[in-house]
Order: sequence, then C-alpha cells, then structure tokens
Amino acid sequence: MSEVSREGLRLYDSHAHLVSSDDARYPRNPFKMKPSPDGRPALRPPFGPGTIGIPGGMHGPTPVNEKPTAEQLHQWMAEENVVSIAAVQKGMIYGTDNSYIVDAADIFPDEMRAIVILDPEEEKTLPEIRAGASRGIVGVRYFPVNVDDKVAWFGSEKSVAVWALCDELGLAVDIEGPPWEGEELIPVMESMADRFPNTPIVLDHLFMPDVTKPNFGIDAIYDGYRTRPNVYLKWTSLSMDVIREQGISVPDVLRRAVDFYGADKIMWGSDIGTSSGTYKEMVQRAVDSTVLLTDEERRKVLHDTGRRVLMKWDGTD
Repeated sequence: MSEVSREGLRLYDSHAHLVSSDDARYPRNPFKMKPSPDGRPALRPPFGPGTIGIPGGMHGPTPVNEKPTAEQLHQWMAEENVVSIAAVQKGMIYGTDNSYIVDAADIFPDEMRAIVILDPEEEKTLPEIRAGASRGIVGVRYFPVNVDDKVAWFGSEKSVAVWALCDELGLAVDIEGPPWEGEELIPVMESMADRFPNTPIVLDHLFMPDVTKPNFGIDAIYDGYRTRPNVYLKWTSLSMDVIREQGISVPDVLRRAVDFYGADKIMWGSDIGTSSGTYKEMVQRAVDSTVLLTDEERRKVLHDTGRRVLMKWDGTD
C-alpha cells in the first residue's frame, strides 16, 4: 500500500476526552460499577482503562494513556492540523458532572465544543441540557454504564423527552458503541431516527460490528443505519484497536464501512483520553487507515463529515 500524503490535509476530531489537572475545582466522581449478580467483582467499563492487548486500553511495549487538558490538546491540534474537536465528557472520571468539559470547550470556542453525558432518569438532565445549549454544547451522549435493560432505558418516556429536547435545540445524540447487545438496540435507534429525523444520531466506534464475520460484520443488519440520513458513525482509535486485536486489516475494514455507509456518514475520532498512544500517533493511525480511500472520501472521513454534522460547518473555510 502506498503512503497517504499529509500535505494540506485538515482533520476534525469527533471524539476527544479532556481531563482537568485541577482536581479541587473539578473533583473526580466516576460512575460506580455495580457488582455482578453472581457476586463477582464489578464489571469493568466496556473499554478500559486496560492493559496491554485490551482494545481501548493500553497497548504496546511502553503503553501511554494521555488524558489531556484543553490547553494541552489545543497545542497538539495545532501541531497535527486538527482544526476543531468535539470534546466528549469522560464519564469514567466525572460521571454526569459536565462542569469541566463545558468550561474546557469555552477556553477555545472556535476549536472545541462539548458533548455532555447525562442520565435521562435524573431530574437535573433536561435543565442541564438547556443550560448547556446556551453555552454551545453540540450534543448529548448516552453512556449506559450499569444499565441492565438498555432497550427499555433508551426507549423510556424520560429518554424520549431527552431526544425531543435535543431535537428542539438542534443537538446531536451520541450513543456509546456497545461491546455487546448492540443488535438489540438497532430497532430502538431506527425508531428514534424516524421519530426525530432532523436530529443527528452519532454511533460511536462503528457501533462495534463483529469484524470476524464476512464483510467484517458490516452488512444487511445495519441497513437501517445506512438508509436513514440522520444516522452517522464514528471511526475511532478504539475501533482500530479492536480490529488490530483480531489480526484484521484496519484499512480493509474502513474501506468496507465507506462502501456500505458512504463517506458522508463516517467521521474520525481520536478517543484521546481513553485509547492509548500519543495524539500524534492517533492522527497518523487515522491517516494511515484511509490508504484505500479516494482523496474525496479521505477528506470526508477525516474532516468534513464530523465538522459538518457536529459543528454545523458550511464548508466555506
């Protein structure tokens, strides 16, 4: 495979986690994992932090898990020609306290906009979405940690109220890619896409297809996502980790995803703050993964789609 030229290549990062260095001002209050029903230790979060060889966790002989502040990532973005990002709440550090991610995005408002994590069952959720919208958040993320019946949780009356408010305010709904039970959620996501056709629905990590299957698991089961114009998917370092751990070609999977969904529906996200590696390495991995794409497809996946959907970019700069 030939190398991809970085000359003139801009990127938009749809999935970057920021963490404050000031624990006094922004105390850490992560989700508390429930014990397993059989009394075993609590289930760990779906994707780390992990150990060598665990997708989404640390890997390599000298693993690095960077959790940047807004100021640090601002510098790295300039070095890598990343023009803007979606700053995604780090639930396994802050839970549903979105104070830092919103404040962090406000430091560089032209470059960073926040996606918050909120629980539809909490009373604070709807008022906090309205307050966040007034400060420029671009989305609300569903992060179903400790949720046993995800279908009921996503489709509950209170959840529908969250979707309706996002629709009213022009916010995206971002869905954590499930490591299991993803197929059960397909009808729920399709129903919500039909009910709120003007609301962008962004599915993290390609929604975790089983890449060991024919066509890397990206097939007719996802036709509903492919045909609904308001459903989008993120292509992340975590996605690449999972594929790598199966001994499968990363560029081949991305080529299949673009063939199936179209480059207008796929956006790159670094997953910095969770996946391992430096930001420079993550950007280079993303660029390398596009070696089988056309120049136009590469531009869309690495920049245009995410910036258009999440930042409402009009393509003029």
